[in-house]
Amino acid sequence: MDRIAIIGCGGSGKSTVARQLARILGAPLTHLDALYYDEHWTPLPQDEFAAQQEKLVTGERWIIEGNYASTLPIRLAAADIVIFLDLPATACLRGIAQRRWRYRGGQHRTDGVYDRITMNFVRYILDYRHTMRPRVRNLLQEHGPHVQLVTLTSRRHANRYIDRVQQERSR
Repeated sequence: MDRIAIIGCGGSGKSTVARQLARILGAPLTHLDALYYDEHWTPLPQDEFAAQQEKLVTGERWIIEGNYASTLPIRLAAADIVIFLDLPATACLRGIAQRRWRYRGGQHRTDGVYDRITMNFVRYILDYRHTMRPRVRNLLQEHGPHVQLVTLTSRRHANRYIDRVQQERSR
């Protein structure tokens, strides 16, 4: 478990799983939202965003969390493991509601939380399994046939996975 890409719908728990794995494995963690947005929510130009990821994936060990399908092939080509949080829309909506309650919106770089709920974001979550999931699966087949794919379909499933990694590391 040296190079881990964590992907999934907004609100699925990517940042939480990434933080927990980084703590257990002692691996450097990058939240793609922290690369993509500045403090004024201005996105990085696409070519710079891709170049930053090209640099990141040259590291021996890393955890990178975030979807960003346009640059996913960069991470897939270098990853050993891809953790795909494939939760239902209701769970993801509940996740963004809990995040809003806990963080009260805004950017919280140390936690990897970028909480900006818009109607477009809500639509993205509602449509994710119909629009983005097939695209992600195609990208996985095309650019990541060598990776170990771990698909987690619920928060309980994610918690069990984290527990299993913790137990294996403790041995």
